[in-house]
Amino acid sequence: MPTRHPEFPNLVVFDHPLIQHKLSWIRDETTGHRPFRALLSQIAGLMVFEVTRSFPTAPVTIRTPLEETEARRLSATITVVPVLRSGLGMVEGILTIMPEARVGHLGIARDEKTLKPVAYLKRLPKGLDAGPVVLVDPMLATGGSAAAAIQMLRDEGARDLRMICLVAAPEGVRRLLKEHPDVMVYAAALDRGLTEKGYIEPGLGDAGDRMYGTE
Repeated sequence: MPTRHPEFPNLVVFDHPLIQHKLSWIRDETTGHRPFRALLSQIAGLMVFEVTRSFPTAPVTIRTPLEETEARRLSATITVVPVLRSGLGMVEGILTIMPEARVGHLGIARDEKTLKPVAYLKRLPKGLDAGPVVLVDPMLATGGSAAAAIQMLRDEGARDLRMICLVAAPEGVRRLLKEHPDVMVYAAALDRGLTEKGYIEPGLGDAGDRMYGTE
């Protein structure tokens, strides 16, 4: 079962054996870009079940081949927003489980003069306040891009927000707790910390490069 981290009330870490097994392979430097993409998608799909636990449902009346009965269906519009480019690798696994979700895209880069994150691409569905919004990015390092992405989604109307990542650093989780304390972060692992250059240790390298073979 996933558990809330004792130090960070905004963090849920998954300890499921399948997730941890696949995480061991995706961390491995010998794993090539094709299996890396597959593993990223698979882990995201496995995490969706717990991430969506609080999604609202409504009763519906349906007819089975035998009789009429009551059932439940999702009652809100769901939106998945990957942070480009590595976040794209998680979307397929999520949509396999939740194909009814809409997909937006956020491309975020650091301005060389101000050193602040800015969006170079923002294509979002309308009405983000119509239901849960799931932000996806394999890495939560300093938290700068994630905090900026969350604020952009809030500015577009999102109210029910959560984030899925593969590996997180304490620095990033702590920043989101300070700036967006109501946003729950779901991760497969909380790693040790950041290098001087901001890379997660032990991490898994640059997720985008490993996904697309551009190391």
